[in-house]
Amino acid sequence: RQTRIVELNEEHLAEHRIFAHHKTNPMTASIDLLRTQVLQKMEENGWRTLAITSPSPDAGKTVVAINLAMSIARHTQKTSMLVDFDFRRPKIADYLGIQHYRKSLVAALKGKAKLSEVMINPGIRHFVVLPTAKPVANPAEALASKKVSGLIQDLRDRYDSRIVIFDLAPLVGVDDAIAVLPQMDCVLMVVGNGMSTKREIEESMRYLQPVNLLGVVLNKAEDELKTGYY
Repeated sequence: RQTRIVELNEEHLAEHRIFAHHKTNPMTASIDLLRTQVLQKMEENGWRTLAITSPSPDAGKTVVAINLAMSIARHTQKTSMLVDFDFRRPKIADYLGIQHYRKSLVAALKGKAKLSEVMINPGIRHFVVLPTAKPVANPAEALASKKVSGLIQDLRDRYDSRIVIFDLAPLVGVDDAIAVLPQMDCVLMVVGNGMSTKREIEESMRYLQPVNLLGVVLNKAEDELKTGYY
């Protein structure tokens, strides 16, 4: 009830490839298919928190995270929350065009704002965003803190029907994602077509061995978009 509603700009969303809030968009079908697969696996195991990461930058993980969260919000049985845990390069607020609204998630973690003051509803039912406005100093240490651990637990347990998606930093080269992954129920890895080397992908898979890997999404594929039923 206290969550501020911010209407999104359609042109801005289209520019950043955000489309899943429109069921009629031809590209939404692929995200909805991913949503169904993800939700089925999470429900089988009682999981509610999903981390999204990638081997290297520019794979499109944030775009996938936003579109997946929007698709889940359209699901009649679920609500979704999207949390920007990429403390090194936070992009969710920028991609949604909400970077000028309210305080950042970091302010809540520092005790300078209530969590309700940070939450934003981007004009979509059953969808809430916890944005991070600027890069955070010492991101791995911040993500490994007790405050972040408590936040994850609180967001997970507050509503039974809520799926919480955390957008994390890439896996190779920095330890930000590795620091917080053990606290997540499961993880989805996004690989950008031609964006990561074989070595980077193999290294990422080794990092993910201790956690519940739902699968790998191939993003930025060159296949021609087909319209029409089936």
